[in-house]
Amino acid sequence: MKTVAIQGVQGAYHELAARLFFADRGETEVEILPCIRFVEVIEAVKNDPARIGIMAIENTIAGSLLQNHELIRRSDLVVFGEQKLRITHSFAALHGQRLEDLTEVNSHPIALMQCGDYLNAHPWIKVVESEDTALSAQEIAEKKLMGHAAICSRYAAELYGLNVLEEGIETNKHNFTRFLLLANRAQAEQLVNAEKINKSSLVFTLPHTEGSLSKVLAILSFYDVNLTKIQSFPVIGREWEYLFYVDVIFAATLKYQQSLEAIRPLTNDLQILGEYEAN
Repeated sequence: MKTVAIQGVQGAYHELAARLFFADRGETEVEILPCIRFVEVIEAVKNDPARIGIMAIENTIAGSLLQNHELIRRSDLVVFGEQKLRITHSFAALHGQRLEDLTEVNSHPIALMQCGDYLNAHPWIKVVESEDTALSAQEIAEKKLMGHAAICSRYAAELYGLNVLEEGIETNKHNFTRFLLLANRAQAEQLVNAEKINKSSLVFTLPHTEGSLSKVLAILSFYDVNLTKIQSFPVIGREWEYLFYVDVIFAATLKYQQSLEAIRPLTNDLQILGEYEAN
């Protein structure tokens, strides 16, 4: 059985993504280890080599979670997989509550933002931010908070015994979150199927010279390595220098490896965060 550390309590979207990742690989027995903060996910995995972590890294609406890029880079953990999850938000409350009875809705700030149109259509309901979507559902259920609703997954609502008043309330239906699976190096090597590796997450800095980034991108293109994501992050304490987080997909492993050797002299501190199968 796999033990997976997630940010949030049971019922969070991180749990759904973890279960989906392993279900696709024929493993249905997954134990969830809830963590309040993302840094605690990293610590949980580092403290027990048998554990696995999962962290959201980007959303099609909210964009990248920059702090998670940095946590992974500094952790020495290895990315061994990714999972994309369609995010469908539900509006849930205690059984017997009607929409007109509600005065407050609780959820994570990003979930609230993603349901802006729905909330604007119900202006009498006060919007209150919380640490987690599923935690909001859990607190309403355990404290029996009349007049409160949670924006969460249907799974979380059912897990904590709430009634789903409306489902699919997110403004943009093309709402996906991408998660990265993390493990200690020895564990990651066991979990990755080397024959299916076709994606890589890299990070590097560049000299502050004209055309430095375009040269790297041109080399990747020359070796038929497809850039799927690029994200810059300022290097703290070093003016106008940036870390570049890059995801690439490739069809030929040899050409990918040759591209890395070709860009290495042009970059500083090139780090491979993980090589894995694209989802």
